[in-house]
Amino acid sequence: MTSLDDLPIRADLRGLTPYGAPQLDVSVRLNTNENSYPVPDAVAETIGRAIAAELRDLNRYPDRDAVALRGDLAAYLGAGFNLDQIWAANGSNEVHQQLLQVFGGPGRTALGFLPAYSMHPLLALGTGTRWAPARRGVDFGLTVAEAVAQVREHRPDVVFLCSPNNPTGTVLDLAVVTAVLAEAPGMVVVDEAYAEFARAGTVSALSLLGDHPRLVVTRTMSKAFGFAGGRLGYLAADPAVVAAVQLVRLPYHLSALTQAAARAALAHRDELLSTVSAIKVQRDRIVTELRARGHRVADSDANFVLFEVGGDQRAAWQVLLDAGILVRDVGLPGWLRVTAGTPAETDAFLIAVEKLSS
Repeated sequence: MTSLDDLPIRADLRGLTPYGAPQLDVSVRLNTNENSYPVPDAVAETIGRAIAAELRDLNRYPDRDAVALRGDLAAYLGAGFNLDQIWAANGSNEVHQQLLQVFGGPGRTALGFLPAYSMHPLLALGTGTRWAPARRGVDFGLTVAEAVAQVREHRPDVVFLCSPNNPTGTVLDLAVVTAVLAEAPGMVVVDEAYAEFARAGTVSALSLLGDHPRLVVTRTMSKAFGFAGGRLGYLAADPAVVAAVQLVRLPYHLSALTQAAARAALAHRDELLSTVSAIKVQRDRIVTELRARGHRVADSDANFVLFEVGGDQRAAWQVLLDAGILVRDVGLPGWLRVTAGTPAETDAFLIAVEKLSS
């Protein structure tokens, strides 16, 4: 049987494995930061009708610029935004890939502060962009001085800043974003996939867009909206950035069904986002109870918690899996990440965690 080694693939792809978390049939799945609450029946019916309305015209291509959807996304972000500042794609991963295609590429460099979202270096590899791994500081934070020093050292064409950060949940002070914008010679991308879960008083990098044409803020509907299966991510930026990304987007990249489903979901955003407060309660509960049991836990403004297990995280992951709880081993020695789910899922996780010390 033919293997990858038998094919003439690029040398820099040899030995790699595809990105992905285990998809296992267990009673409690808390490993991919999904929203544990299903789409409400009434909203699901509305989305179904919106999709059905598109079926007769599937012989025609969709709106390649997704104008109506981008207008709805601009309205969601609030006053001052218009569709010329918004671009949408199949998840924020595709948005980041398109940004690297147009602002990165051969001979250019992208930088990220690790540990951070593990897809960013893979997207850099796929687009022929050199990846420069920078580091976070104590307790996974990032100070202005630390950020500026590493940007100054690498002079990257693209900087990725995750806030809240995945896998740590750490939010960035806007002073860090502003300092990186002042120092970086290229584009600065702030990945705000978990922004809706941030604690009160957190200010989004969206507030900086008006004064910084090289700033891009990316968002997703996968998490807070519970729309992970719908695959819809988007960016907000200067209109010139949106025009630049369109140079590399595939024609008709967003299907008519995706656009219809996303617009229907946005029309019912109050119902879909009603679970955010409940998820934040469970997140804070996990942080509090794990710390009370002696675990080191990273501060979280996301819908997940990174916690130290005091040993081999792979063995700890297996102990939890044997108890029916699937969490995420993100490859950070001694640490695991758990999604904040329903109260019942949190109960089950906290009971299972007791097995780690037995």
